[in-house]
Amino acid sequence: MQKFEFIQGVQNSACHRCIWVNGPVIVGAGPSGLGTAACLREYGVPFVVLERADCLASLWQNRTYDRLKLHLPKRFCEFPNFPFPDDYPEYPTRRQFIDYIESYADHFDIHPNFRECVHSAHYDATLGLWRVRTTAATDSAAARSGPQVEYICRWLVVATGENAACAVPEIEGLRDFQGQVLHAADYKSGEKFSGKRVLVVGCGNSGMEVSLDLSNHNAHPSIVIRSSVHVLPREILGKSTFELAIFLMKWLPLWLVDKLLLILAWLVLGNLEKLGIKRPSMGPLELKNMKGKTPVLDIGALGKIRSGSIKVVPAGIKHFVGSNQVEFVNGSQLEFDSVILATGYKSNVPSWLQESEFFNKNGYPKSPFPNGWKGSRGLYAVGFTKRGLSGASSDAVRIAADIGSLWKQETKQQQKKTVSSYVSCHGRCISQQF
Repeated sequence: MQKFEFIQGVQNSACHRCIWVNGPVIVGAGPSGLGTAACLREYGVPFVVLERADCLASLWQNRTYDRLKLHLPKRFCEFPNFPFPDDYPEYPTRRQFIDYIESYADHFDIHPNFRECVHSAHYDATLGLWRVRTTAATDSAAARSGPQVEYICRWLVVATGENAACAVPEIEGLRDFQGQVLHAADYKSGEKFSGKRVLVVGCGNSGMEVSLDLSNHNAHPSIVIRSSVHVLPREILGKSTFELAIFLMKWLPLWLVDKLLLILAWLVLGNLEKLGIKRPSMGPLELKNMKGKTPVLDIGALGKIRSGSIKVVPAGIKHFVGSNQVEFVNGSQLEFDSVILATGYKSNVPSWLQESEFFNKNGYPKSPFPNGWKGSRGLYAVGFTKRGLSGASSDAVRIAADIGSLWKQETKQQQKKTVSSYVSCHGRCISQQF
């Protein structure tokens, strides 16, 4: 990678390094950023990857629970141009997936700049370039006052994705709760919760799986299911439900595939309303496409709910009362020792990217899939499709092809200019000598 450094003064008299990047700057070294970098490598395009953590795919390494496995078969979770090892199981474990990520970076010779926190990025219309400022500090207050590095580039790839920051709801009285409160990002195992009454807030895949793990470690979990949710079996007749849906959509309209999936789910799982779980009026695939809400793939939690090992609270939280009580919207009150917020994640783009044409105020591309990967003035987004790893891979391929095409054209033009300058100079030298 070619880059040029120089020192520049700033208004507060501190100095920071300015680095010209002869290619795109990629913000984020998770699956989205690594996939884009690998595809750019295939086109011979240089790049810089910036990562605020000290490791690859920090979400997977630092913010996932021990028992986590991929919810989809491995062939639907592969990064571009790099299949999973043949000896990996159909649903790789968290550790296997991390090993796969590290092998991917090694294979494509990707070396991110770790511990570089991007705290601002904006397009300089005068220069026609992006200016990306970072600091080595991890604390936001220290970040803005410490030494800075500014990267200047033509292309900026936002690869921080949909899960960059924890989404924590505002619940009245939560601060007064005397028990342990943590986000699912900080949950590792139910071992420390044995014998404790744990309230799990959130009924997505994480909430269901955390509840299952707690039950397996002899805790007493209760899960809040205040709204409707689709729960599907992970497999039907030994085949992946996701794979079955993909196959059916090749031949049938989406609404019919939804109906078939719900019939099969009813045959396998039974009537979930008896368990306090109501299904949305919109089908699972249509809901995913329209609102990005992923159906829950059951891997054992429903069995625990049926046996009573996991309690379902079919009402939202009204507020916390005193040191350990929770009052729900239906008027009931229960006591808990701990609370786990499986309330998901959100984009952190608004906190650092100064741009309002491509991204909305919540930090997601305004254009829906499949057109949300390219903005104007050299801005790109990868990993915001709400379609998991396969969606991120699809974006990475498109972005690299687009930048690679521009890179190839400009490289040819530069080569022509160089040859033309050489011929012109050589001709002048000959005329002068003779």
